[in-house]
Amino acid sequence: MAIVYDTYQRDEAERLLPLLKVGDPRRVVAMHESQAITAAQFIAHMERVAAHLPEGPAAVNLCEDRYAFLVAFCAIALRGQANLLPPSRAPQAVEEVMAAHPGCHAVGDRIFHPAPQRYHVLPPLPVDEVVPDDLAWPSIPVLQTVAVGYTSGSTGTPRSNVKSWRSLHASTSGNLHMLHQVVGERFSVVATVPPQHIYGVEMSILLPLLGDVQVHSGRPFFPADIAAALDEMPVPRVLVTTPVHLRALVASGVTLPPLAAMLSATAPMPPELAAQAEQRFHAPLLEVFGSTETCAFASRRATVDSRWSLYHGAHLHPQPDGTQIEAPQLDAPIVLADIVTLHDEGRSFELCGRHADLLEIAGKRASLGDLTRRLLNIPGVEDGVVFQLDDADAIGVRRIAAFAVAPALDEQSIVDALRALIDPVFLPRPLRLVESLPRNETGKLPRAALLDLLRT
Repeated sequence: MAIVYDTYQRDEAERLLPLLKVGDPRRVVAMHESQAITAAQFIAHMERVAAHLPEGPAAVNLCEDRYAFLVAFCAIALRGQANLLPPSRAPQAVEEVMAAHPGCHAVGDRIFHPAPQRYHVLPPLPVDEVVPDDLAWPSIPVLQTVAVGYTSGSTGTPRSNVKSWRSLHASTSGNLHMLHQVVGERFSVVATVPPQHIYGVEMSILLPLLGDVQVHSGRPFFPADIAAALDEMPVPRVLVTTPVHLRALVASGVTLPPLAAMLSATAPMPPELAAQAEQRFHAPLLEVFGSTETCAFASRRATVDSRWSLYHGAHLHPQPDGTQIEAPQLDAPIVLADIVTLHDEGRSFELCGRHADLLEIAGKRASLGDLTRRLLNIPGVEDGVVFQLDDADAIGVRRIAAFAVAPALDEQSIVDALRALIDPVFLPRPLRLVESLPRNETGKLPRAALLDLLRT
């Protein structure tokens, strides 16, 4: 049996999977500088960049333009290297990731000051280049490590997670199947999230690589820019965004071109915001559930059902300290800190909170997520968060603190409003008004940034 298993492992390691869905070389992969980029042009760009890359085990992909990131992502993989995806592009975060991967280099699409060590700017990617259609479709080993993603640090120190090409193929299959049920086989994507985040990789890099999908190369931020980017893309259109970005989009009053769907992740979607977005933009709002460790493995439409539907092949096993997940993209089961209740013979689940977010004070229970939701529902509160401090009071209970962005309110009026919504033992002390929260590029709140803000 050992010989058979070893032979299987060797055969699996030698098996190849395409870097790009094999098919029509004239299929549009991306819209870059208002020009449609075909599969043939993309492969030419990828091979040109791969030829310019230095030797090394890995490369930090710092490209800001989404198409440049896509080209660099595949060129790095084609050279047998791994894409390093730091939790942010801040110099310190990049330095820490590079220090953890000796011999690596960094690539980007523009000049940085100061630049990381061994930093290289991509060669030009001409959009009007004519290339032949009789091209060789590139492939790489199925077990090759193509990416190392890092958690955001919202619950502590960022942690690395290795992704093989087999794993990303499997997770993308689940995402494509979910979207095909709603928008059809072919669609276009505009994303407000950075491509370095695993959610951005899944929904704006892997989808155009492995499906009949084309992506806008920009990362529009302001509502008018999002509308303009969507207007450049063919129907049906999918907007990939986050609850924070969507809240600003709804509040702006902007009119968007017709959407087939909106897609959200990185934070819980308040049901009230989901309903407002669907009414405002006349499209279903879909959420995906996952993590840097697992990639997406479930989805839901919050305005229709609070339960999450598992992707095909995904199974959950509740445990006292979290939930074990099995999924096609995982080599082995992983335990997440989320507490769930299973339904429909295990095919769907309700999220009860994260183990670290659950609070018990004086025999009473609550969750940080629910407390934050109640804070955000107070009229006049534009943004906010409730979080737990590291230090404890005299009887050993870790204190609760909160930040609120509410220009027209004072701290006492917010506390009084919360007093009518929650048990007094869970009132945050302190609650501080701030001009803005230290959100990262995906709208998450790194715990270290919250504690620094409280100290200052």
